[in-house]
Amino acid sequence: MSYFKPSFRHPELPRNSLSYTKADYEGPISTLCAGCGHDSISGAIVQACFELSLPPHKIAKLSGIGCSSKTPSYFLRQSHGFNSVHGRMPSVATGANMANRDLTYIGVSGDGDSASIGFGQFAHVARRNLNMLYLVENNGCYGLTKGQDSATADVDSISKAGSKNPYSAIDLVSIALQLGATFVARSFSGDKKQLVTLLKAAIAHPGFSFIDVVSPCVTFNNNAGSTKAYDYVREHLETTSAVDFIPEKQEITTNYSAGSSKSVTLHDGSKIYLQKLEKEWDPTNRQSAMNMVATAASQGEILTGLVYVDAESSDFHETIQTSTSPLNSLKQKKLCPGNLALTAINEGLR
Repeated sequence: MSYFKPSFRHPELPRNSLSYTKADYEGPISTLCAGCGHDSISGAIVQACFELSLPPHKIAKLSGIGCSSKTPSYFLRQSHGFNSVHGRMPSVATGANMANRDLTYIGVSGDGDSASIGFGQFAHVARRNLNMLYLVENNGCYGLTKGQDSATADVDSISKAGSKNPYSAIDLVSIALQLGATFVARSFSGDKKQLVTLLKAAIAHPGFSFIDVVSPCVTFNNNAGSTKAYDYVREHLETTSAVDFIPEKQEITTNYSAGSSKSVTLHDGSKIYLQKLEKEWDPTNRQSAMNMVATAASQGEILTGLVYVDAESSDFHETIQTSTSPLNSLKQKKLCPGNLALTAINEGLR
């Protein structure tokens, strides 16, 4: 049985500014469970990359282990890819990013991959502000190994087996804010419009962009009593704002109802427009964002949308002043500048 999609496409499919169609950003047919939220996220990534007109061969997708880490197989088939070991995707992403800063890096992880075995690696890639999109497909369980509670499962959440989770949950959005992530958002796999907009803004952001996407597991965690089930999430969503992302050089148009709004300009000239719904929330103030997340959690609500953004972000390359050229393009003269250069370096370390 073949899982590959037919190569035939309608000849009049819409094309982006690079003349790619959306089909050029797709992958093989998914083998995940029918109705899995992860497939909706894959579709949103395809749509976001198509609308941003990113060259597929200039994208690197990375993952760890788990259902979520299988999903890069199902999108961007023409892109670079690396499936690492459990919880170690951040290390591979860091190494690749240091070697070639000219690629767009998309890391896909899961709640087990990031909040348990990979928790330490997640912490350090966030605080270093590596220029990448780090996306967690969060279903509150280990779907690949029959539905055990993960570290993001809410206390007293009921599993399919009927048992209550006795432990408090790790909220990755709150952790990302505390670690210094410069773009933090949460979305729901069932809200494609919001998710695509957030993905586009996150990819354009110059630094570590973190998006936690609640993605229900239809097989092991979509039952009554689960706080990661489709019905529960739909009933408890609270959105921070209406978000509109305007790419650089595209005509800027908005259509918002009366109310408080805020425009945030990124380094490349792209803009994020926010229609604020909460008087006490400032998306450019880290403490305000943390208070917003905590307030929503105390009320049993799932806060979605853009939570925080630092428009003046300096990524890891700027911090440690790396080469502006990919390492594989450096010639011997640059790599081995001679004894005088080495002496100058040594003198600077005395």
